[in-house]
Amino acid sequence: MSDKFDLVVVGGGPGGYVAAIRASQLGMSVALVEGEHLGGICLNWGCIPTKALLKTSEINHLLHNLDQYGFTAKETSFDLKKLVSRSRGVAEKLSGGISHLLKKNKVKVYDGFGRLNGPGKLKVEKNDKRIADLEAKHIILATGARARKLPNLEVDEKLVWTYKKAMTPDEMPKSLVVVGSGAIGIEFASFYHNLGAEVTVVEVMDRVMPVEDVEISAMAQKSFENQGMKIMTSAMVKGLNKGKNDVEVIIEKDGKETKLKVDRVISAVGIVGNVENIGLETTAVKVDRSHIVIDQYCQTDEPGIYAIGDVAGAPWLAHKASHEGIICVEKIAGLDVHPMNTLNIPGCTYCMPQVASVGLTEQKAIDAGYDIKVGRFPFMANGKAIALGEEEGMVKTIFDAKTGELLGAHMIGAEVTEMIQGYVVGKTLETTEKELMHTIFPHPTLSEMMHESVLDAYDKAIHI
Repeated sequence: MSDKFDLVVVGGGPGGYVAAIRASQLGMSVALVEGEHLGGICLNWGCIPTKALLKTSEINHLLHNLDQYGFTAKETSFDLKKLVSRSRGVAEKLSGGISHLLKKNKVKVYDGFGRLNGPGKLKVEKNDKRIADLEAKHIILATGARARKLPNLEVDEKLVWTYKKAMTPDEMPKSLVVVGSGAIGIEFASFYHNLGAEVTVVEVMDRVMPVEDVEISAMAQKSFENQGMKIMTSAMVKGLNKGKNDVEVIIEKDGKETKLKVDRVISAVGIVGNVENIGLETTAVKVDRSHIVIDQYCQTDEPGIYAIGDVAGAPWLAHKASHEGIICVEKIAGLDVHPMNTLNIPGCTYCMPQVASVGLTEQKAIDAGYDIKVGRFPFMANGKAIALGEEEGMVKTIFDAKTGELLGAHMIGAEVTEMIQGYVVGKTLETTEKELMHTIFPHPTLSEMMHESVLDAYDKAIHI
């Protein structure tokens, strides 16, 4: 006999578990199928534990730069096993919290892997054993994604790592190459560099962090290089020669090959959706370049089957997945739902210095035909930044010159990942420069730079 529910969610990551809880709040009977770990990649191997690691690396950096604050400390060191253990502990604590939330909201959790068996049907298996047969009018696929692997960059998790091994190293490498300069690559480059490793970043595009505003990207690269990282853009890894405990990386740039011997290589070249072995062939669901095709309400081509999060395509962000889960479930429940505007989704990279953004870059605004006004304000002109010893960075805002609409905001510097939400709220409310100008920002704060950047776009900045 099948277990019957109003909704079955496949995958317990930030999209899946949020969708399940919201559906239960709306009165649905809900099952969630997860075979590895509640919280998904984000909580267990991504967003949360990486921030714990980055915090420890920032502390190490600070300990080696105490003189700027008037302190002296000798013989500082770190225990790599303890750093990793703390990170894993943070993930485990939060994973347990999600289990509690699901139980509190009466979501039935099945420990196994879900496979569609036609519309409305799902079989759950684990270790080649059938756990359950489920039926539901609605099924949400939230199976996530995994690291992309390239043939010339063979991952063995000994010498060539994906993010999982990079988060749980057995020993600290003295040197490494990071392939890819997106958020994952740059965060790991920053982490290992701040712990003392010699880091080289190889990026196939012509600049690091290529999804960011060109000006912010250039500032980030300059900062990384000033810190001592080596950055190779417009470059490609052509092959690897693996030794017993090191790797020779063959890098092509400007038609010339360079060979670089390092202890380890981290592959951060993107992700692919987990669309295999979930029974899509028994349905009309379509897949495009490893991602499930959906409409603005997360509906697939098969009625009653939906997809959210990384498996449904870019941007590959936990908060995007969670919001899609809410939209999808509320639409199923018949509520009045607004489709998600991807231009209102913030992106954050927790390197040092941090980078955060929302909306159109300057170039994309121009390409879209806007007549724009651009404002900038540097950290070095902000009192709180100077007091903190964090004078590196900038806040940049972009407006439609005709309507005053906030088109985009881009930041680099200390704690900008916390500040960006002010602009996200502004964009969501469709604010113009006038509302932002008349908003009172507290003093002394880093957030004052947001105000000054808006003022600068209209030649009204006070403190520069």
